[in-house]
Amino acid sequence: MAEPSQDIWRRRAAKLGWASTLLAAVALLILAASIWAYVSERFGVSSDSALLFDDPQWQLWLTAAGAAWVVAAYVGVAALETAAAMRVLSPDRPLPKQQPHVLRVGAAGAGAGVLAADSLMTTPEWPASALPAATGAVQTVRCTVLLPAYNEELVLGHALRSLQEQTRPPDRILVIADNCTDTTVAVAREHGVEVVETVGNTEKKAGALNQQLRRLLPASDARDVILVMDADSTIGPEFLEDGLRRLEEDPSLMAVGGLFHGEPGYGLIGQFQRNEYARYQRLVARKSGRVFVLTGTASLIRAVALSAVAEARGELVPGIRGNVYDTQAMTEDNELTLALKTLGAKMTSPRAAQVTTELMPTWRALWRQRLRWQRGALENIGAYGLTRATALYWGQQLTLAYSVIALNAFLLLSLITLLAADEFAPSRFWTVVGVIFVVERLVTVWAAGWKARALAAPIFLELGYALFLQACFVASLGQVFTRKEAGWNYVRREGLALVVIVNGILLPASVMQTDWYAALAQFVAINTLFFGALAIAHMLPAWRRHE
Repeated sequence: MAEPSQDIWRRRAAKLGWASTLLAAVALLILAASIWAYVSERFGVSSDSALLFDDPQWQLWLTAAGAAWVVAAYVGVAALETAAAMRVLSPDRPLPKQQPHVLRVGAAGAGAGVLAADSLMTTPEWPASALPAATGAVQTVRCTVLLPAYNEELVLGHALRSLQEQTRPPDRILVIADNCTDTTVAVAREHGVEVVETVGNTEKKAGALNQQLRRLLPASDARDVILVMDADSTIGPEFLEDGLRRLEEDPSLMAVGGLFHGEPGYGLIGQFQRNEYARYQRLVARKSGRVFVLTGTASLIRAVALSAVAEARGELVPGIRGNVYDTQAMTEDNELTLALKTLGAKMTSPRAAQVTTELMPTWRALWRQRLRWQRGALENIGAYGLTRATALYWGQQLTLAYSVIALNAFLLLSLITLLAADEFAPSRFWTVVGVIFVVERLVTVWAAGWKARALAAPIFLELGYALFLQACFVASLGQVFTRKEAGWNYVRREGLALVVIVNGILLPASVMQTDWYAALAQFVAINTLFFGALAIAHMLPAWRRHE
């Protein structure tokens, strides 16, 4: 019986992505194990011993590794072709063609594994392109602002003024009042903008946006652009002029995302967040405006792209067909970014797209926000699986997990050394490494001003902030694995007390002579070299690709 086609593309992409990665990992493990076993057996034997490739004992293992690589390559090609088929918003999508036959391991007789040539899956019909017909002429776009607001009477006026002070004003501003019980509606009307109120919405921001987009998108055409903006954010005066100009000059460009930085105030916790956002802006700029997350604080998106996402829900991307935003996602902006990337949308975040957004005023509020961000990111990539569009995001999460291990290993080694050493001697290696990290911290926030530099200079302050963010990551992993219901009722975390200790009296110095201490020190040294190299790379001029 033919497989149902509703979500065949989405499941096919995820299965092929995981299969190719697993096969490649198996090939590496087999190859590494065979070489390790061979070297261990031949260690100390005379030089006239048989070579690895000539030894019949290991030929089977090498053949298995090679076969796994071949299968991984074929499955990888199928995964890439599946991803290409799903890129309905890309003008560079190739023409449909027959999927290649791949090798798969099947069961024969009593269950013996054999290699057989077959199609991995029945190739469904390629989805149609979602791009409008090219006109060949530059079209002047029309900008409609959607500004969802829930009890935002204190900040809504600032957001609306930033819109009205644009060098190129929007054509229409719609404030979506979502179950408001304050004077949000009155504030919006005082500023002369349109106000619509949600009806029976229980799905928060995503549901409020979906309700209005269902009304707007059917009457839109290729000229329409939607600015989705938070009510607690403001945009720079040239945001719309620059973003709309880019969309007019490049018909293949589907979205322009904002680069956010934090509002002033809130003391030390506010500066920590501003430093973090400054480094993010610098990272995006070094990547020539490549979008990592199409921020919900303020982003311009073509109406045709939003319509394509709504049509693709359930078949090409997760969610309910007809919804632009996935109401099950905790971080709807991150999920929409993955949806657009899966569909092949071209996006950018230029320097002119400046957004000022609210900061979390307390550690409790920051904990809740980052826990939601981290958990949302993990759940989003879990829903999409490992695909061409999500590979970078899986890599980021793995890097975060590894950084937790690396940083805490360093702190553990430092603590043990402090408690066990009778005396300390200067180390040229650690001095040089420390200088590199301090300089990197300063360089990456230099443009943010003297307050940012003052916080970055004593590196241990930002080290503590990094530990806080890592704790959020670990907690989000725990919630995902335990399937804890999402919510905001978290217990307030108590601060850590400072304890004054004297080196060398709480642990015996012999601890530093043990094998496990040596192994820990080697692990930390390797990690330090790796992250030191990354720090140097962050300070070097960005590599620019010539187009």
